[in-house]
Formats: sequence, structure tokens, C-alpha cells
Amino acid sequence: MKILVTDGDSRAALAIVRSLGKAGHEVIVGSTRTRSLAGASKYCGTGICYPDPDGYRESFVNFIAEYVADESVDVLLPVTDITTMSIGANRDRFPASCALPFPDIDTVNQVADKAAMLALAERLGVDVPRSRVLLASAEVDPANPGLAFPVVIKPFKSRVQADGGWIYTGVSYATTAAELEHALQRLDPRIYPVLLQEKIVGPGMGLCVYAHQGTTFAAFSHRRLREKPPSGGVSVLRESAELDPLALRFSETMLQELGWHGVAMVEFKQDVRDGRPKLMEINGRFWGSLQLAIDAGVDFPKLLIDAIQAPPSHRALEYRIGVRTRWLWGDVDALMIRLFHTAEQLDLPPGHPSKARYLRQFLTYDRNSRLEIERLDDPGPWAYETKQWLGSLLSALLPSG
Repeated sequence: MKILVTDGDSRAALAIVRSLGKAGHEVIVGSTRTRSLAGASKYCGTGICYPDPDGYRESFVNFIAEYVADESVDVLLPVTDITTMSIGANRDRFPASCALPFPDIDTVNQVADKAAMLALAERLGVDVPRSRVLLASAEVDPANPGLAFPVVIKPFKSRVQADGGWIYTGVSYATTAAELEHALQRLDPRIYPVLLQEKIVGPGMGLCVYAHQGTTFAAFSHRRLREKPPSGGVSVLRESAELDPLALRFSETMLQELGWHGVAMVEFKQDVRDGRPKLMEINGRFWGSLQLAIDAGVDFPKLLIDAIQAPPSHRALEYRIGVRTRWLWGDVDALMIRLFHTAEQLDLPPGHPSKARYLRQFLTYDRNSRLEIERLDDPGPWAYETKQWLGSLLSALLPSG
């Protein structure tokens, strides 16, 4: 099959390209630049450069629609939120012969809406943090928000379309009334509603799933060992872990109700107070640590494409436990952040490794760990990423002007 994968500079796109290329498909990689991380893979047959969907959504959709029609593309796989939403909102622009293996735009938007998912979870009996929905900052008295401090301030969407472009939002925290008032005043009014939530203390738990017409056929779980920044963020070292039965049941319940079709990551935090997973959000797309799932034995891209030709007949819930993948340059970035900042500056929790211990862990060889980008049979992406990383380092070190 001829498959077009977008967002070629994402690590998820690289994992998809390697998976589908090895399976014998003809893979085309699209990006906003002529070269990209996934485009550097030997499994990329063709690389294309398209208009940036962040600022030129209509031009991006026009380009992709024309390319898909002219080149008789069989499957179009958007990778990030913005490309998924842009393509999904214009599904009628693409020929019926081109499969778009993700739900309709209304379902995509519903899943992206954290407030809507919170309400749905509560209705279905899925555990969630205590929360409050704000339609505007004036709706809450910072001195009495109705939740105990610290509170989490979470915009209802990670990406909000506005004025022809996109507003990128993020989660923040407030430990006092003054901090809450200041944080709410700084928010762009266009990103409301906003959730105020109790802060759940406990390890994060991500369930990666593939569902076909609402039925979950594959699931995978991992735990984060190191992140960038070290206080919490993108995982740079992660390990496959056993599925939590309750988290799996919660995920299946939500996806069945949504009639979800495609891949998703359902994120929880395991509350230290009762040990139960509390739903954080659902990301209806491929995730950054996709390569780990493939290494452990759950090839989500292949499952997704195979199901286009024949519906799945059995569930894939078993995989190798204890497999690790390491994003090397991301891990180096995290190390630099840890070494050049104090624990207080990074707001690290008690028990986080000291600088010396963190360095020892970084340097320790682990035969169970594989490098995510650096693969001997496909060295192109490593060379590309290393060049990009060194260029960014030099730009940061050299004086401007």
C-alpha cells in the first residue's frame, strides 16, 4: 500500500515509517522542511514538503488533498494533533479510495476536550480527580477555589484554533491563592473553558491502545524512568510494564462509549492515597514513545494498517515486560538541565536522585535498553538528529548578532 505519513520531524513518525517500511509498504513522509527525521530513514520512499499547518491550515489541506489524489495514496496517517484536526475537519476533500484510519472530526474534537472527557468519565464510573470547570477567570475566588491547594490549571484543549492559527496551551500549578490569581490572569481568554483540578500525587500511567469500531484489540503500558525536564515532561527513558487491570477496564469503557476507531493514549495517575488510577486525558493520536511498544512486541502502526484490509480477529494484550528504549539526545538534554539547576529550581519531588546519582544512572549501561533513534540497520535518522542537535547547541553557545 502507498501510505503518506505527516509530521516527519516527530519521533512517532519515524517509528511509523520504520514499522510500515519493514512490512513492505511504500511510505511517503511529509514535513514542513525538505529534510526530516523520518524522511532520513531508509524506509522512506519519498519525502515531500508541505505548507506549515500551524499557520497556513488551508494551504496545508489543499496541498495534502491534491497530493493524495494525484499520487493515488491509499492511506493518509496524520501524526500530531494539528494535522489530525486539520485533515479530519476536511475529510470530504479526500477521495474515498484513501483511508483515513481515525474517527470523525466530532469524535476527535470531543476526545481533545478535557472537560468533555471528564464529564463522560464521571458518567461511566471512571475515576477522575476532583475538578471544577471555569468558563472565565472571574468565576472563581482565588482565595476559595473549592479545591485544596495545590491545584492544577488545565486548559480544556492542548491546541486551540484561533485567528487562522493555533494557540498552544499547557498545564500549570498554583500552591497559593496569589499564584492562582496570577496564573488565571495570564491566560488568554480564548483558551477557556479551563479546568481546576486537585493535584493527584503518584506515578503516571499511560495506556496505549488500538480500538476497532469501539472494541479494544491491543493495549500496551509503560512507565517513565527519566523525563525532560527531570521534574516531568517528555519521557527520555521508559520501560514496558504490565497492564493495570483497572486502568485497562476504564480505557475500554471510555473507548467503547466513544466508538473509537484507531490508536490513542489514555493517561492516568495512580493515586497514592488509594492506589486507583485517575483519568488525566485521552490523546487520540500516536504518541512519542511509540518505538518502545513496537520493540516490546505491539506493532501499533502495522495493526492499524492491517485492519484496513481485514478487521482484526484477536486481541493483542501480551508483550515483553522490562524492555527499555532511550531517546539519547533528549536524555542528554535532561542531564544538562539536572546538572545546571538545583532541585529547588526544578521543583523536584522529595527522593529525586541527587546530581551525582542522576549522572551515575545516566552513565550506567543497561543491556535491556535500546536506543530509540540510533539503529544500525537505519543510521540516517541518527545522523540527521545529531546534526540538528549540534546546530541547536552551537546556536545557544555562540553570541547572537
